[in-house]
Amino acid sequence: MTRIGTRLLQAAAEAAAMARGEALPGATLHEQPDVRAIRAELKLTQPAFARRFGLPLGTVRDWEQGRAIPDQAARTLLRVLAGDPEAVPRARFG
Repeated sequence: MTRIGTRLLQAAAEAAAMARGEALPGATLHEQPDVRAIRAELKLTQPAFARRFGLPLGTVRDWEQGRAIPDQAARTLLRVLAGDPEAVPRARFG
């Protein structure tokens, strides 16, 4: 097998392992925030959560239903919301 073929097979195996949630040497898997739990803790509906924190409602729904995962910036926002929910409105509205 060629070097490129070997590398493609290795990459495919690593991608499959990552999809299963398995940690790989040297790979960093980011724990995804539980958006539904954060929202429930704040006692907000999806529309109220989206409106309060300046997020598209469709994005919140996609996160909760697993159709999309938050990117790094969104994960940071969600960690802040989980720890200090008033920090975001203070930052947005002064």
